[in-house]
This record gives sequence, structure tokens and C-alpha cells, in this order.
Amino acid sequence: MAGRYKPYPEYKNSGIEWLGGIPLSWNCVRLKYSADLHSNKIEAGSVQRYIGMENIESGNGRYLAKEDVSPEGLSTSFLKGDVLFGKLRPYLAKSWLAEFSGICSSEFLVLRSKNVSPGFLHYYTLTDEFINQVNASTYGSKMPRASWDFIGLLPVPIPDNGSEKISNFLDHETAKIDTLIEKQQQLIQLLKEKRQAVISHAVTKGLNPNVKMRDSGVEWLGVVPEHWYVVPLKRVCEVKDGTHETPQYVDMSEDAFPLITSKDFIGDSISFEGAKYISKVDHLEIIKRSNTETGDVLMSMIGGNIGKAALVKSNANFSIKNVALFKTHGNQHVAQYILYYLQSGLLDIQISLLSRGGAQGFLSLGDIRNLCFLKAPSDEIEEIVESLSKSTIKFDHLIEKAELAVKLIIERRTALISAAVTGKMDVRDWVAPKVSQTNKEVAA
Repeated sequence: MAGRYKPYPEYKNSGIEWLGGIPLSWNCVRLKYSADLHSNKIEAGSVQRYIGMENIESGNGRYLAKEDVSPEGLSTSFLKGDVLFGKLRPYLAKSWLAEFSGICSSEFLVLRSKNVSPGFLHYYTLTDEFINQVNASTYGSKMPRASWDFIGLLPVPIPDNGSEKISNFLDHETAKIDTLIEKQQQLIQLLKEKRQAVISHAVTKGLNPNVKMRDSGVEWLGVVPEHWYVVPLKRVCEVKDGTHETPQYVDMSEDAFPLITSKDFIGDSISFEGAKYISKVDHLEIIKRSNTETGDVLMSMIGGNIGKAALVKSNANFSIKNVALFKTHGNQHVAQYILYYLQSGLLDIQISLLSRGGAQGFLSLGDIRNLCFLKAPSDEIEEIVESLSKSTIKFDHLIEKAELAVKLIIERRTALISAAVTGKMDVRDWVAPKVSQTNKEVAA
């Protein structure tokens, strides 16, 4: 892209350090002079189409349809063409160019453009330059937010007469980029499904294709090797859980200990980098029932990521919350086998059966202890673990490569938007192609 589009011939100082130079023919004005803040509040109960924070995808402004979204408390009305910008810190990258009229969460700022095209304003609110300034102004500890008093004073570069062309250019280019991202994400999903299928076959059928099979007696499990046993998980290892309360958090110190939850699971390992800390008194109380050791397996037992699992690979002392603990007493093969079992899809089937069609937001310790598990001889467990460690690493490398590709493509998308709306790229001669490009041209 950089090779196809050159900078403008001349630039001038915008007067804003973080914005830098802007094209000589452009102006720079405060946001409140290029967009009006619309704040018509609507009481709950309105039948208009509603947009919540969960309806907008961070970073790209894509609308996500969700049937279960409904207004709570006050809402704000908006019109087609308005820009909805999330003012809460976790949602600052949520900016949407309204495709229809309706009402939205009062946590959105509803901006109605005046001297730039709505599309240009939308893309500008997606740039790192703009979001970083808003983020720096947020206040409040529980739900940090930014105020219009500050945001309205932020500068907006105004093209002399080309804001709509810039918007159209970005619509075209980002659509191609989004297609590439979608294809990579589909590849990632396919690789994950194949990885799971390989694991599932190994932990339910074994590695010997000629082994004699028998009916497991479990409808969803089917046939299994005749010398394997279907047992509750509690027959394979000791199953415990951590606290389900929220102790008081403290600053990191020699007398403080990490409180690990499933959000601290990165891949199949534990990350202590973002963990919260609790006092020694609370830690000692929690580990009376759930003392973790190297080689143990942890699994989330609550929320939308039930079944997410990690292997304890560290000697660090820590407590666990809303997490099940599988004690393996240092048996690495059993630990890895349990981890593969949790990744095989068998757990998902059982969670679905336990939920009986409803939402399963919690697995009790009793449920977990009685999960259906296939017990194989020790030597076969070792063989299965060794085999899966070789085959899954290939999938893991491919998935990592595809995820890196997505990251780089997203970075390219962000850089393209920023370059176009801040005038670092001259697209005045761009003409929308009449014939769609081939996949090969898009990939290039």
C-alpha cells in the first residue's frame, strides 16, 4: 500500500505534537466543531432497535447482531449516519457508523458529523492516535470513562474537500483486508477442529487400529478398546476446587500470593503477569482445600469458558478461584493425559448433557468428580501422550502462524486507516475499481 500511494506534496505543522504534520490544504479543528453531540435520552421500554456495547466489535467497528440484547435504564437515540463511540475504557475502540436509526446504550457518545463525512469521522475515531488520547483522559477506578468535555476538545484533521473520497477508499480497502482476516480465522478454526479430532480419537480409541473394541455402555461414547474401563474422573485422580469467594486484593509483595483464575490461563499454561494478589492469611486458608503442585491440572468451572484447562508447570505458590484442581502427584503422563481429555471435546458433550438444554454457567465439584473418563493401562497412556505431543505441536505451530498473520493484517489495517485520515497518504487520485479484484490480487 505504501508503494502505491505517496504523501501529499506539502505539509504544515498541525500544532498538535501527537498528530504531527497535516497536508498544507487541510485544517485542524476541535471535535466539537466537526461533530455535534446528540444526547436525546430515552426511557427503558422503548420498542426501537437497540445497540449495546456487545453489538460492536472492537477495532473495526463491525456491527454484531445479537438477539438477547435489550436496553437497561436510560438509552440514547441515534440516526443512520451517526457515529457511536464507546466512552468506557474497555470499549474505547468500539466505534460504529450507524447503518440504521434506533437507540443505544448511554455509554455511547452519539456524534453527528458537520464538516466531514460521517465515514471519515468514524474512521478517525478508530485510529490509535485518537483512542490513545481518549484513554489517557479516563477517570474512575471501577469503570474508567472519558468525558465529552475532554473528547470534544480533541483535534480532528479536516481535508479541504476529500473526506468522502478518503472514507470510500477505506471502505474498499478495509473490506479486502477484512476478507483476508476472515479467511485466516476460518483456517484457525479448521486447524483447532482437526487438532481436537486427533486428540478425541486417541483418548477414546487408542493408537492401535486393530485393537478389539466393545460397547462402552455410554450412548454418546460408542465403542472403546475392550480392555479400557469407563470410570468417573474421581477414580483416576483426586479432584478438588479453589475458593469461590473474592478475598480482598492487596499489592504485590513478599507476603502476597497470586490468586489464579481461568483468565490467567494462556494456552495450556498459567501466566502470573496479570494476576491479582491476596494476603498470606487468605492464601493459607484457601490452600487448605486446594494446594497446587507442579504437574497438577487446573480447569475453569464457571462462566463462558468452562473446561478451559492449564497444566501447572511452575513451583510458584498460588491460590485458585472458581477453578477445579486435578491432583496427579507428579505423574506427568497422567497430567498430560487429563489435559488432552479436557481438550478432546468429551467434556463439551457432558456439559451439554448436564445443562439439559439450558445455560450451564457452573460445574459443581460433584459434577466434575463424576465426569465420564476412559481409563487405559499406564503403558498405553504414556504412548498416547507421546504420540499426541508430536502431532498436536504441528497443529499448534500452524495455528500460531495463522494467528500471527491475523495480527499483522490487523496492524496493517490500523496503519492504513491512520495514514489515510491523518493525511500521511494521498488518495485523491484513487478511483473505485469497476471490476472486483481476483483473490490473487487481493492476497498480493
